[in-house]
Amino acid sequence: MEDKRNIQIIEWEHLDKKKFYVFGVCMTMMIRVSVYPFTLIRTRLQVQKGKSLYNGTFDAFVKILRSEGAAGLYRGFLVNTFTLISGQCYVTTYELTRKYVSQFSSSNTVKSLVAGGSASLVAQSITVPIDVISQHLMMQRVGESMGRFRVQATDRKHTVMFGQTKDIILQIFKADGLKGFYRGYVASLLTYIPNSAVWWPFYHFYAEQLSRLSPQDWPHLLLQAVSGPLAAATASTITNPMDVIRARVQVEGKSSIINTFRQLMVEEGPWGLTKGLSARIISSTPSTIVIVVGYETLKKLSLRPELVDSRHW
Repeated sequence: MEDKRNIQIIEWEHLDKKKFYVFGVCMTMMIRVSVYPFTLIRTRLQVQKGKSLYNGTFDAFVKILRSEGAAGLYRGFLVNTFTLISGQCYVTTYELTRKYVSQFSSSNTVKSLVAGGSASLVAQSITVPIDVISQHLMMQRVGESMGRFRVQATDRKHTVMFGQTKDIILQIFKADGLKGFYRGYVASLLTYIPNSAVWWPFYHFYAEQLSRLSPQDWPHLLLQAVSGPLAAATASTITNPMDVIRARVQVEGKSSIINTFRQLMVEEGPWGLTKGLSARIISSTPSTIVIVVGYETLKKLSLRPELVDSRHW
């Protein structure tokens, strides 16, 4: 076990895996419900041309709520819940990779960097098809669509959610075949692998620096709860330009990252690369508090029985 100043880390071998996965799914679901509206807003802001529809995060939130109701903020949510699978693959890969890398390096930064990047690679391979479908559902507005595809109008008052999903899936397949579900895969890897690889080292860095500055009796969880959002804001700012390009590639059906970048520069200039950043930080920062506190608590709740009474935690 690693003890960096007063920040202690529970490693993979200390966990009861059954508890870890059950508690993990429940925690992840609660987080998804709370932050999904801002994920939807971020995507719409990134895809819109200039400020043709929304002037910012708050303006988008109000307009969507007024015109589409609360349900409008959760378009594509049911499909997006399938990413729970990739979430569990992410944490498993992260913890196992940390354990493997520890054989070669005792540096927490090195372990976090390699494990974070590896975990994101595995997770994105599962997530991208789900993201492509859910993002096209996010683009559906009342009577129109911001993306390439539009769900067919229905006379039924209560549209079956998965009916819209089936409609989008068929349109994607008809237009692009199976490869359409992996559109933007490279852009996703270029966004989320660096984001994950940067987030973990910054998280541990901020936690260690805060532990130096804070009183000795401050709880570890408080330091981690502050470090998480700082790391999230840092990682989001660094990787947002590629995230904008990723969203446009997937929603607009573009095939070239470079051409998408050039077109964005011509149409909106460098500021176009910051689109959706505030919504991304708003969604990632508060949720990171829940993730960090929840994940650390989850690991403590999932400790093997013989370690539960240890005072080192």
